[in-house]
Amino acid sequence: MQSERTDVGTLEDLHASATRLTGLDDFGDGDYRAGMLALLQAYGQEAALTPAGSKVSRALLRAALVSRLLSESAWKQFPSHASVEVTRPVFVTGLPRTGTTALHRLLTADPANQGLELWLTEVPQPRPPRATWESNPIYATLQAGYTEHHETNPSFMGAHYTAADQVEECWRLLRQSMMSISFECLAHIPSYAAWLSTQDWTTAYQRHRRNLQLIGLHDPGRRWVLKNPSHLFALDALLTTYPDAVIIQTHRAPQVAIASVCSLNTQACAGWSTVFTGQVLGRDQLATWSRGLREFASSRAKHDPSHFIDVDYDDFVANPLGTVEAIYDRLGTPLTPPARAAMTASHSAGKPPSHHYTLADFGLTPAEVDAAFADI
Repeated sequence: MQSERTDVGTLEDLHASATRLTGLDDFGDGDYRAGMLALLQAYGQEAALTPAGSKVSRALLRAALVSRLLSESAWKQFPSHASVEVTRPVFVTGLPRTGTTALHRLLTADPANQGLELWLTEVPQPRPPRATWESNPIYATLQAGYTEHHETNPSFMGAHYTAADQVEECWRLLRQSMMSISFECLAHIPSYAAWLSTQDWTTAYQRHRRNLQLIGLHDPGRRWVLKNPSHLFALDALLTTYPDAVIIQTHRAPQVAIASVCSLNTQACAGWSTVFTGQVLGRDQLATWSRGLREFASSRAKHDPSHFIDVDYDDFVANPLGTVEAIYDRLGTPLTPPARAAMTASHSAGKPPSHHYTLADFGLTPAEVDAAFADI
């Protein structure tokens, strides 16, 4: 019997594995290969992955390749996707743990809006009718996997609840181009982070847009509402690709946000590395997100202020529907009775348990965090 591999693998065998899984072999343009090679080198030389960490990292890369294959195939199968308009999409961004998820899910409760359901970020296709999802074997398999994850890692649900039918961050679409901050949130890979910091994200966002056209093929006229903290790093590319986009930036005290994202990432990748824990994880995340917010602020200053709406975390928590009303006023969009009712029901749903964290758990002090975010 062949033993289970405990390494991430090579460019060639990852491609071969993705092809075996799907029966497809058209990965599209090869612009993603440089990022994939940078990741493989960083995993091998810097990340100090355990066997479990290598297995998961391999799965993440293979999943990105599988999604690429599925997108390429679906674009050929549904050529009419190319004529689908993506009009004035809304992007929610900000430091992680600043209310982006809650605000995103509240906005997508409006039937006039659409978000990216998690399973469709993994297997891009025109969104099937909701009533058919439970009988879809791919959806059922993914949902079962997330259910098992909740049962084996209940504390993670308190930090960030996930399910196949939930709207989620759109980094998985960017991951198809091997350009995503998500990779450095799950491993100590400074050379990949350095590589990514020099890249133009425009081609990744062009692929992102084409996937939205595909997924929303059967839902014309519904406004896209998307969310991803890593949009902080690519505002110019985002607005080049979506010139009429509206960006909602959420704000929360960096000391709280950084402690919380460190806690979230610790739970997400527990046991994956002998290095990416505690102080190393803390300093990596502080460097990553202070750089992202600084880059965003610099880029934002160059663009028309009408693109941006600011939301304070404390104001949102105190009055979520009032915050949404203010956003809709800025958008020039009426908050209809059905939208208000859906949002009220969504906000009233049961809340997951809280999780607890301090900066000291990650070798950081309040003064260090304040210094990293000074003058932003």
